[in-house]
Amino acid sequence: MTNHGSAAGFCCADHSGAANAQAILAQAEAQARARGLRLTPVRRRTLEILLEAHGALGAYEVLELLAREGFGTQPPVAYRALNFLVENGLAHRIRRLNAFTACAHPSEEHSAAFLICAGCDSVTEAPARGVSDALAAAAEAAGFALERATIEAVGLCRICQEASA
Repeated sequence: MTNHGSAAGFCCADHSGAANAQAILAQAEAQARARGLRLTPVRRRTLEILLEAHGALGAYEVLELLAREGFGTQPPVAYRALNFLVENGLAHRIRRLNAFTACAHPSEEHSAAFLICAGCDSVTEAPARGVSDALAAAAEAAGFALERATIEAVGLCRICQEASA
C-alpha cells in the first residue's frame, strides 16, 4: 500500500511523531493490563508497526516486517496478533483496504470514522459520534438490532489534493 501518512500534518494528530506514538502505545499497554490481557512481544511489535505506518497495512505487510525481526514467517503469526488487537480495541480493520490501522485513542470508548484517501490509501481516524448516533437511530427506527458498524469514507487527502491541483 502506498501512503504518505507520515508527511507533516496529514495523519491524525495523535499519530504524529514518535512521542505521540509512544503515548498511544502506553495507553494500549495500560488498557491491556486493566483488562487482564497479555500484550505479548509479537502483539506489542505488531501494534508498534501499525503506529509507525501512520496509515493502514495489510496482514502480509505486517507479516513481512515481523519476519524480518524474527517473529516467524507463517501468516497466522500476523493474523493472530492483528485479530487480538482489533478484538480488544487497540487497532481497527479497514475493510475497504483489507488492512489494519492502530487505534488513535485506545484508552477511550469512542466511535470512529476512517477517512481513506483514494489516491494514496492513507487512513486517518476521525471522531464519529454524531454519525454513529444517527446510524443507531436509523437502525432502531427500522427495527434492526445494530451490533457493530465500521464507517469508512473515501476521498482525497490534503497531499493528494495539492498534487492534483
